[in-house]
Amino acid sequence: MEIEIRELQRKDFNGAISFAIRGMHFDWYMGSKFLLGLYGRYFWYTETNRATQMIAAYAGDTLAGVLLADIRGEKRRYRSFWKACYVRIFDFLQQAFFKDSAGTYDETNREMFAEYAKMNKPDGEIIFLAANPDVKIKGIGTLLLSELEKRERGKMVYLYTDNACSYPFYEHRGFQKAAEREVLLDFGKKKVPLVCLLYSKVL
Repeated sequence: MEIEIRELQRKDFNGAISFAIRGMHFDWYMGSKFLLGLYGRYFWYTETNRATQMIAAYAGDTLAGVLLADIRGEKRRYRSFWKACYVRIFDFLQQAFFKDSAGTYDETNREMFAEYAKMNKPDGEIIFLAANPDVKIKGIGTLLLSELEKRERGKMVYLYTDNACSYPFYEHRGFQKAAEREVLLDFGKKKVPLVCLLYSKVL
């Protein structure tokens, strides 16, 4: 079946949230399906509220993958007051119950960006890229990246990832590792070691 690039339909937002939960292994951090659902929605709302590019791939009527990017100087077209409220409430709860782990991850990313920015002036960030694990077609992620390259050719972009995700995917497509940090996320009874990574490429 042929993969087509289209505008992401609102009816498929829940599907994109599911891709994030499964593809980014959020279950490493929490076991409750209810909490996974809440966190997946928080993650999706956070990223869509700052996205300037939302690129979707479809196999027929089935959502096959999504890429979100925040490119400097472009309008953020997907912002929502209610989504922003949800994010603020969830941020408050994270700080109340998981302050150390949430703060550690964010601070590590800030440190990596500060190191990267000493030698680079990026034009934007790829903030989300995931394929539908139930669509057994190869090349979906590559197609999404290719579409972003067509739209933003010549711009330098970066992205954060970690060893819970398929980071070699980016290396195979010309991204260079610009920074790396090891962290230990503390969720009380559960402690999760991670390697945080920052990759960069001129499209």
